[in-house]
Amino acid sequence: MRKSKFFKVCTGLAISTMLLAACNSEDAGSSTDGEKGEKDASDIEVVFIPKMTGNAFFESGNDGAQEMAEKIGFNVKYDGAPEGTVANQVQIINSAVNSGADAIAISSVSSDGLNQALQKALDAGIKVVTWDSDVDPKYRSAYINQGTPDILGAMLVDMAAEQLENPDEPQQVAWFYSSPTVPDQNSWVDYAEKYIAEKYPNWEIVTKQFGEGNEQLSLQKGESILDTYPDIDVIICPDSTALPAMAQAAQNKGLNKEDVVITGFASPNSMRQYIENETIENHGLWDVKDQGALAVYIAYHLAQGNELKVGGTIDAPELGKVKVEPNTVQGYDYEAEDSGIIILPERIVFTKENTNDYDF
Repeated sequence: MRKSKFFKVCTGLAISTMLLAACNSEDAGSSTDGEKGEKDASDIEVVFIPKMTGNAFFESGNDGAQEMAEKIGFNVKYDGAPEGTVANQVQIINSAVNSGADAIAISSVSSDGLNQALQKALDAGIKVVTWDSDVDPKYRSAYINQGTPDILGAMLVDMAAEQLENPDEPQQVAWFYSSPTVPDQNSWVDYAEKYIAEKYPNWEIVTKQFGEGNEQLSLQKGESILDTYPDIDVIICPDSTALPAMAQAAQNKGLNKEDVVITGFASPNSMRQYIENETIENHGLWDVKDQGALAVYIAYHLAQGNELKVGGTIDAPELGKVKVEPNTVQGYDYEAEDSGIIILPERIVFTKENTNDYDF
């Protein structure tokens, strides 16, 4: 996997920090805002929870989480279910509480469906961090965010528009992602629709479909979009299950990037074949291995007894210094000194020219 600029800038610092970590795990990383913990790293367990297992995006996030844990010496338990449901995630959170875990790092399937379970975890002294998809900020300390809704919503629209000969002309557009309740994707789409109304007022949103994170259902939905809207111009899929399914649906019907623009968010490993056979022109994502690594490191950092303060910074081994932004950057009204958002510094547009530079 190519290292991000963020990584490159911090390589020297990272090497020094890792050497210290090898000698004394209590010194791994540092915070400008809190005291260092006294627990041995090997005594800390972070439960890393995806929306669902078996998806390339979340498996790559776990790869980054496990690599970080191995470097520092703490423990990460990857615990999820093949179906991304509130019931499954509640069960996993309750299991973490019962097992005496120190922290949870979760990609939530619901903005408010986990509140009761998370409150139970907080009451048990478990630190809660979210990554990829957030919860109500009252129920977590930090959200490791791939980008604010305005950043990612505009990115989705721009990736589609740059493929159109004249994006100012009328275009039929479809949204296709996982669920009408999943918080992250809906926030991106909400902003993207505002962006479309301002920048491309002639675009018409003709449908919004959901694949529920299920590969087979997503393929069926993708084929249904093409059958129901034969003149569709653009299909935007901000979901790592929906995007490869949509590309496969187009390929099954003999369509390519000259017939319909398909773009969205998914890992390069899951989309490379569709770029190389020219079913799609581009797609985007962020380095999800970095995101998984940072999520478990922040969870570990808090479990050590360190504090998190909005406006402060934290040094994460190999990732460098990250800033804790206020919840308002995500559009939340809830503000607290110990509840904030850390935004990944880089997002990537993958094309035929660069897809082979990445392996996740």
